[in-house]
Amino acid sequence: MNARTFWALLARDAHVARRNFLPLLLQTLLQPMLLVFVLGRVLTTSGMMPMPYKSMLLPGIIALSMVLAGIQSVAMPLIAEFQFTREIEDRLLAPIEIEWVAVEKVLAGMIQALVAGLVVLPAAWLTLGKGVELRLGHPAEFLAMVLLVALLSSGVGLLLGCSVGQTQIGLMFSLVLAPMIFFGCTYYPWSALARFPILRRAVLVNPVVYASEGLRASLVPQFPHLPEGAIFGALLLFDAVFLSLGLQRFRRKAVG
Repeated sequence: MNARTFWALLARDAHVARRNFLPLLLQTLLQPMLLVFVLGRVLTTSGMMPMPYKSMLLPGIIALSMVLAGIQSVAMPLIAEFQFTREIEDRLLAPIEIEWVAVEKVLAGMIQALVAGLVVLPAAWLTLGKGVELRLGHPAEFLAMVLLVALLSSGVGLLLGCSVGQTQIGLMFSLVLAPMIFFGCTYYPWSALARFPILRRAVLVNPVVYASEGLRASLVPQFPHLPEGAIFGALLLFDAVFLSLGLQRFRRKAVG
């Protein structure tokens, strides 16, 4: 790796992100805040949902925000650069191995995912109002969890960005991202699927489940969640698989 070139590419992406800070902020906050207000504030205040639902919902919303931010920040630019602007060709001419160009994209996506989580956490907490009980007993565990979730979102974004065409973007959101989100235990814990045994086992192939349950285990351990060991193991496995497949796909797309 040419470290100087790598950090120059990362600095360029950071500069672009700073210039588009307001649109990125609105994109990051709008959907989570709407969900938090409707599901966590309106339904609980009206008595249709119990007040503890606020605490259970918040980690899932953070996971959702991080996953969407990481995927969009990596996949959407890659789709445009490979198929429309051809800007990727300039990056491939840089004095650096092809795979490191992809790694830089992944790192930039991880940073945006982490920023999304850090922004949504206090904003959602304030929106939910009183009754939110977070118990951050192990900060190191929480830090490791958010890093794995950020890497997961960027890895998925890399694979999708190198696999989906411009005309298939809508299909990507409807057939890939929507099922991942709704069956990713973001709005409910995995234990809530006890009466749907087949579905309960099927959703375990969804990486978003482990992102939501992992943040739930770190922030609100008083609620039911998957064992921490299983969560960490699954996230490490999914991160390795998506990153490996994404790098392979990126190289084929770049030299093809």
